[in-house]
Amino acid sequence: MSAVDKNDGTVGKALAVLDQIASYGRPVRFGEVLAASSLPKATLYRFVQTLTNQAMLQYDPERQTYAPGLRLVRLAHAAWAQSSLAPVARPHVDALSAETGETVHLAQLDHAQVLYVDKRNAHDPIEMFSQAGKVGPAYCTGVGKAMLAFLPEPDLSHALAQQSWHRFTHATHGSPEELRVDLADIRATGLSFDREEHEVGIICVAVPILNRQMRPLGALSITDSTRRTDLDTLRQLGPRLKQAAQSIAQDAENWIFPQPQTPQIMSQGEQTYVRSDA
Repeated sequence: MSAVDKNDGTVGKALAVLDQIASYGRPVRFGEVLAASSLPKATLYRFVQTLTNQAMLQYDPERQTYAPGLRLVRLAHAAWAQSSLAPVARPHVDALSAETGETVHLAQLDHAQVLYVDKRNAHDPIEMFSQAGKVGPAYCTGVGKAMLAFLPEPDLSHALAQQSWHRFTHATHGSPEELRVDLADIRATGLSFDREEHEVGIICVAVPILNRQMRPLGALSITDSTRRTDLDTLRQLGPRLKQAAQSIAQDAENWIFPQPQTPQIMSQGEQTYVRSDA
C-alpha cells in the first residue's frame, strides 16, 4: 500500500487503499487486498465501501471483485487535460514520431517515479513496458534519469531515497552513488540514455523538458530495440529531441487554458437578445 503521512488522516488512508487496488491492474477480491494491507479488516472494509459508494471503485457482485470506478476516468481525463504536459506537447510528440518513425515517450515525475503521460508508437512497434498512464522507476529509465539529473538538492536526495534500486538487468544502477555519476554526465551533455537498464533489449535517448529556472517539467525520449539500432545511432537524434523539448517548454510556459464564453445580454431598442460570441 502507498505510504501515508500520519497527518493525512482518513483521506490519506482511503486514497492509499485506492492506489493499492489500482496497482493490481485487474479486478481484485477483498481478501487479496486485506492480505496485503496493514489496516484492520473492519477499517479496510469501511474504506472500500465508501470508495465504492463514491464511484471511485466499482464492485462486480458476480465475481465479487473491485476495480477502479468510472469516476476516476473522469478525474483522470481532467488531470490529463489540466495538469499534464500532454495536451501542450501533443503536436511536438506527433511531429517527432512522424519524422523519426520511432517510439516517442512523454513523461513527468510523480512522487519520485516516472509517469508516462503520452506515447506514440513506432512505424514498426516493439513490445515494451511503457504505456501512457503507467508508472515506472526513475533510476533506470532514460526519461527518469533526465528529470532526476536536473533536480536541485535536497529534492534529488529525497527522490533517490524513494527508489527501490532493484536490479532489473545487468546494467541497472544498484545504488545512489552509481546513479549520481550518470546524472552528472547527463547534466553536462543534456542527454540521458537507457542502456538496457530497465528491460533487456530496450534502449533510448532522452532529454529533460526544463523551465526557465532549469527545473524539470518532464522529459521526452526516443526508444528502440537493440535488434534494430544502437546507442550511437540514437545519440544522433539528440539535437532534434532537444529542439522538441525546448518547444514544449516554451509552449507550456505560454499555455493559457481556454475560458468558457459567458453570454452577454444586449439591448437594442425594446428588444433584448443574448450574444454568445462575446
